[in-house]
Amino acid sequence: MAAEPRIITTTEDLAAFCELAKAQPYVTLDTEFLRERTYYSKLCLIQMALPPASGPKAEGGPATLVDPLAPGLSLEPLYDLFRHTATVKVFHAARQDLEIFFHDAGVFPDPLFDTQVAAMVCGFGEQAGYETLVKRIAKQPLDKSSRFTDWSRRPLTQAQAEYALADVTHLRAIYEFLSAQLQKTGRDAWVAEEAQALINPETYISRPEEAWERVRTRSGSPRFLAVVRELARFREIHAQTRDIPRSRVFKDDAMIELASTKPLTEDDLGKSRLLLRDARRGEIAQGILEAVKAGIEATDLPKVAPDEPGKPGNAALSQLLRVLLQAKADAAGVAPKLIASSSELDAIATGARDVPALSGWRGEVFGEDALRLTQGKIALSAQGGAVRVVVVG
Repeated sequence: MAAEPRIITTTEDLAAFCELAKAQPYVTLDTEFLRERTYYSKLCLIQMALPPASGPKAEGGPATLVDPLAPGLSLEPLYDLFRHTATVKVFHAARQDLEIFFHDAGVFPDPLFDTQVAAMVCGFGEQAGYETLVKRIAKQPLDKSSRFTDWSRRPLTQAQAEYALADVTHLRAIYEFLSAQLQKTGRDAWVAEEAQALINPETYISRPEEAWERVRTRSGSPRFLAVVRELARFREIHAQTRDIPRSRVFKDDAMIELASTKPLTEDDLGKSRLLLRDARRGEIAQGILEAVKAGIEATDLPKVAPDEPGKPGNAALSQLLRVLLQAKADAAGVAPKLIASSSELDAIATGARDVPALSGWRGEVFGEDALRLTQGKIALSAQGGAVRVVVVG
């Protein structure tokens, strides 16, 4: 029978484990959380593992679970470890984990290594999931039976604890393999550059006045968009201050309906097909009506960007850039979406130059030739199954 995993429930024990971690070159970490009923993710569990001891028969180093729901436990020792730059903090697909720590304490792990990013740089493709890497690198099976569990319930079951620990114990072999590959190819700086983007606070700040930009609409009417803007602003503020999901206030489809019908009274709200019952009265209803009124009366109407992609040649240029991206990604052995997104390619085709794909390591791999292609300095030629870059003139 497997030994019961250790669970840290006191600040003192957490501090002791973090002191051990500070003496190591790296520590692997992961979190379990819930977000279905809240605006901000509720941190329920932290997993940590230290490197194996050196030697041919070395076993895995100490691994532990940390219970952030334990009464009186402070995460400050963990945040102190995050600030300890001599120890690399290793995560897989770190963005959601980092968002939790940023909103809790305004702290990011430094230095950070994200194995998902590293795997895409090392040629594992765009779907470099943790389970895939465990099978291909650690050569181990992965039990995912506890994936959709309620991590806020206590006590944790043995199966939950073992599942959670597997997310950091196998991560050690994955990190060591990918780190060695990056050093061999000289691409460790690429992953470090990506880590800097992940620990940029702007990535995790949600501004109510910008919330409307994430809402998909079919109308480009400035007045319609002004109402959407005010409704999205109200929803964001209401959800943030009460720590509830946006969808509990009203969903996007209801927002579009409200922006179209522009209700002025609670009786008007009662005619909505898509609005939740609780949103037709009380403070949500009042907020909706005030937002609609503000949108109707607004003088600072959203500026609708011209339909640049519709200009002659832009659509064709976007397609050429996609072909170039795939060719460059294949040659470099890097996942294309890590280099540039579809929206970035469209932006480059319309003349945008303040695009991540044109700077840093992306610029070296793809951006420089992308600009030459837009300037007519190079062309693309197909030879067999390969695409080649041909200098023009």
